[in-house]
Amino acid sequence: MNIPFLDNWRKRSGTAAGGSVAAGAERQETEGLAALLAECDLLRAQAEAAGVELDDSAASLEALDQLLPRWREDPSFEMDWLGNDAGFYLGTVVVRTVPGARWHLSDEGRPVVELASGRAIDVVEVGAGWVEQGTPELSQLYAEVSET
Repeated sequence: MNIPFLDNWRKRSGTAAGGSVAAGAERQETEGLAALLAECDLLRAQAEAAGVELDDSAASLEALDQLLPRWREDPSFEMDWLGNDAGFYLGTVVVRTVPGARWHLSDEGRPVVELASGRAIDVVEVGAGWVEQGTPELSQLYAEVSET
């Protein structure tokens, strides 16, 4: 996945060329990225239409897993976009609720969630799998990473 705004973020934060910035500025940049990734407009619209509230909790991930995947029946539906949103939402819940978890940009410029253990989760890949096949379940992956 290529997200052009992330290239600009990487350049400003000093992560593209291996540079560094002051801790306060880096934290502000990371918080800005986290806020942007948490928007998930398409996923939020799908959830709202189904009566599911996305409140950044593990329970909301369980509710998403229970949605009927009507989007798979519509060939014009933006599955890639919904997959990105599902992954970003999963990442948002993990970063906000699992101690030590944080957003990180992979070498390819993809947003991943890095756990305190050092394990990186490619949430975009997870979200795409969830949208296309229903696996892995978002709540199941959350339960797995919240125990580490």
